Amino acid sequence: MFSTLNEVREYCANNKIKMIDFKMIDINGRWRHVTIPSERLDEDTMKYGIGFDGSNYGYAPVEKSDMVFIPDITSSHIDPFVDVPTLSMIGNVFIIRPDENIPFDQYPRNVALKAEQYLRETKIADSMVIGPEFEFHVLDHVCYECKPNRVAFELDTAQAEWNSGNNDGMNPGYKVPLKGGYHITSPHDITYGLRSRMCLLLKEWGVEVKYHHHEVGGPGQLEIEVELGQMTEMADKTMIIKYIVKNAAISENKTATFMPKPIFGEAGNGMHVHMLLMKEGKPIFYDEKGYSGLSQEAHWFIGGLLKHARSLCGLTNPSTNSYKRLVPGYEAPVTIGYATSNRSAVVRIPAYAKSPESKRFELRNPDATCNPYFAYSAILMAGIDGIINKIDPQKNGWGPFDYNLYNLSVEEQKKLTALPSSLGEALDALEADNEYLTRGGVFPKKLLDTWITRKRAELEMINKIPHPVEFAHYFDL
Repeated sequence: MFSTLNEVREYCANNKIKMIDFKMIDINGRWRHVTIPSERLDEDTMKYGIGFDGSNYGYAPVEKSDMVFIPDITSSHIDPFVDVPTLSMIGNVFIIRPDENIPFDQYPRNVALKAEQYLRETKIADSMVIGPEFEFHVLDHVCYECKPNRVAFELDTAQAEWNSGNNDGMNPGYKVPLKGGYHITSPHDITYGLRSRMCLLLKEWGVEVKYHHHEVGGPGQLEIEVELGQMTEMADKTMIIKYIVKNAAISENKTATFMPKPIFGEAGNGMHVHMLLMKEGKPIFYDEKGYSGLSQEAHWFIGGLLKHARSLCGLTNPSTNSYKRLVPGYEAPVTIGYATSNRSAVVRIPAYAKSPESKRFELRNPDATCNPYFAYSAILMAGIDGIINKIDPQKNGWGPFDYNLYNLSVEEQKKLTALPSSLGEALDALEADNEYLTRGGVFPKKLLDTWITRKRAELEMINKIPHPVEFAHYFDL
């Protein structure tokens, strides 16, 4: 939006902008923010930044150093959800040193920038272009509590089939059947207008939308798919998309969640990531004679993803709820493999992407509980490892599986490698297999150790809490 500080200050004066809001990313992938009056944005802010305590954001402390956030004025956009006119910016975190500021290597955006730099250093490609698909639920009501004498949650949406017999007031009768929501239209699709308004807000914030639609899940599961973009830029846009979706829903007295599996028995929310590599402005994943039109480099990249698929889950699927989605029967991947047009494989090659510029594949296991900067960077690092070491997915027995993997017999399934079935398994895999992430200094070892320690503590805490279904199974024994 701007290229110089003077442009920002002139815009603020002409448009009566009262506040500048700085949005920062904590280790889990949530935005946090601090706000200053617009007149306080000056040269010192851009040079010395805004000081903060990184340990409160989950990062390992840096001894004898001041940590500061320095805004990126090119990321500026008006925040549409506040009453006081406010300009919002993201940026990077630096450590202040006497001679020259250095990037804080644990900060998610710096990790992503370092991964892109490492890709260029390998000479494999200049950039990775990605396109995530954003699935989420919009609901009318959510409540939950976790007390010593009561553990419960309840959610509701007017369109759910469980409300077909609701006789409290007027019931129009249009309900979406179980797993029957895919591309369903009005009057069943009660969030159509809200989705369109979300997409218009995204466009105003610089996020180009391909399309939006109702997803499979009957109780308000939706999807917005955006145009492909550079990896770090798309990580920024992932944060913007989640912010706009949640706040747009709240502004219309609804609520949105990207939880992978908020509703038992219905489809879960994934964040499938489409990807391709570009070198000197040209795609390197296309080969007319290759399997499904993919080049040798593309197959090696897939090989790297599949070799490290289990450890990747520690970053791409970092919640206990993630593994309630990664189960058979809901178009979510379970088996480590690749194929064309096969939604049961971890890596799917879309048959409709036929031109050299669009030839790509998607990784189907990630979900939006991830920190997008870490997840996208890890995906890139796994693919680079595959290309450097020429990891052939077919020779390693990972496919192509051009058939429904859910229909295999138990004996046949035992021959295949599966994704982790729990967060604990994923963290074990990440702890055992992370050398590919640390190459080029992309993921600092201290960051990975901190991440694993925090996630193990989270897992241990959740595992200690009795679950309602345990009462149903064991109370009378």
